[in-house]
Amino acid sequence: MIRYKDVVEFWRSKQISSVSELETAINGKIISLAYHSGKLENEAITYNDTREIFEHDRVVSYTGDLRTLFEIRNAKDAFVELLGAFEKKLPLDEVLICMFHYQLTKNTYDKNRWDAGERPGKFKMHDYVVGREEVGALPEDVPIEMSELLKEIADYKGEEILKVASYFHVKFENIHPFADGNGRTGRLALNYYLLQKNSPPVIIHEEDRKKYFEALEAWDSRQELEPMNIFLQEQSIKTWAKNLLTRGR
Repeated sequence: MIRYKDVVEFWRSKQISSVSELETAINGKIISLAYHSGKLENEAITYNDTREIFEHDRVVSYTGDLRTLFEIRNAKDAFVELLGAFEKKLPLDEVLICMFHYQLTKNTYDKNRWDAGERPGKFKMHDYVVGREEVGALPEDVPIEMSELLKEIADYKGEEILKVASYFHVKFENIHPFADGNGRTGRLALNYYLLQKNSPPVIIHEEDRKKYFEALEAWDSRQELEPMNIFLQEQSIKTWAKNLLTRGR
């Protein structure tokens, strides 16, 4: 049986210290990371379209809506942004998170949000209550809540990296700092934090969305962190199991 600590040991054995080594380590995972994260919130996204855009920067015989196409192309730009940030060793701060958000959501805001003054890469200007527990900080509270959250994780010096990543993710989604694109931005920021801490990135698989959203709701309703921590352990094992099983062949 593969355990989460086996995945961490496998990842750290790669001794990644450069962006080229990172690209090699996640070769074969990049498209899946983008596909599953996008698919969680947009059923129109397909793996084939994602692969075509990531590999060839185009799609053939596309019949879907343009917003979906933009979302997939934006995911590619956002990943380039992540690699650049990793190479420069940039901290996970408000500036970087807003840049992730800009890359993920540019050219996709609907007319109502745009007319209300909302912009990609900017914290929300209006209140958008979401989810069963009606989560989402008030716009005027977002900057201070985000600042406090980012300081908390930056100050952490312990070894429970995935638990801190879980905490960051549930708190980020609970704050819901943007008018749109919070899920994709939060998942990208989660993986950037893991990479910074020499921990394996995780694909949150779209077929496991029910358990994912239940883990988010466990925090929203009861401030329970363990469901997300366990879920991310399971997803990490699922992400890297094949690599571990074929490592010695």
